[in-house]
Amino acid sequence: MKEDKRVREFIRLLDIMDELRKKCPWDSKQTNETLRKLTIEETYELADAIIKGDNDEIRKELGDIMLHIVFYSKIGEENGVFDISDVLEGINKKLIYRHPHVFGDTNITRGAKEVEENWEKLKLNEQASYKPVLSGVPSSLPATIKANRIQEKVRGVGFDWEVREQVWDKVEEELSEVKEEVLNGKRDNIESEIGDLLFSVINAARLYEIDPEAALEKTNRKFIKRFNYLERKTLMQGRSLHSMTLDEMNLIWEEAKKEE
Repeated sequence: MKEDKRVREFIRLLDIMDELRKKCPWDSKQTNETLRKLTIEETYELADAIIKGDNDEIRKELGDIMLHIVFYSKIGEENGVFDISDVLEGINKKLIYRHPHVFGDTNITRGAKEVEENWEKLKLNEQASYKPVLSGVPSSLPATIKANRIQEKVRGVGFDWEVREQVWDKVEEELSEVKEEVLNGKRDNIESEIGDLLFSVINAARLYEIDPEAALEKTNRKFIKRFNYLERKTLMQGRSLHSMTLDEMNLIWEEAKKEE
């Protein structure tokens, strides 16, 4: 019954898209290029719902992304290059090929880490000609996500710390170099060293299985919540933040932390 509903609803979505492309003035004129920025927006909205832990919103945003997948596939069909069945066939073949420990006779002994390493190796084997290991990292990714993905990619070919605790020496080294360049006062060098420090901290997050993007976003939200409390409390006292000392602000900031 569940499978019948899945098939029925998916076919219904395809039929709706067919009608929209024929009859809706807006949908009929969309192209891959015009949809691109909307797809990026929908992806961030899904990420936002995931961070909030709002399952109802996650369901809705997944629907929006599914719509975009069907939309691109319909455009591909109209252009005679691919359709939704090609998309599904492609991902099915990829998943089976890249999970030989599930669909083949490969044995794994080191759990998820070994699966990820094998994934990257199998991905390289799929290429008809040589491509650099990092060629598959999209240039348009946000810097934090890109750094994390770069590190995951090179780990797949064995370029990683043997023991994750070793990363802290690197973090401390990069922090020392930042401080040194701050004393020298050369802005370009400071920027470069801060970049290196951030990269090493992201590396540490990865090694301890923390998503750095999600971790930073949670801190952003926490800071906003506390600062909003500080601002409201100040206004309730008939004062302005501009007229307060930092010590006075910190007292209310500590109140905000206790409220959590």
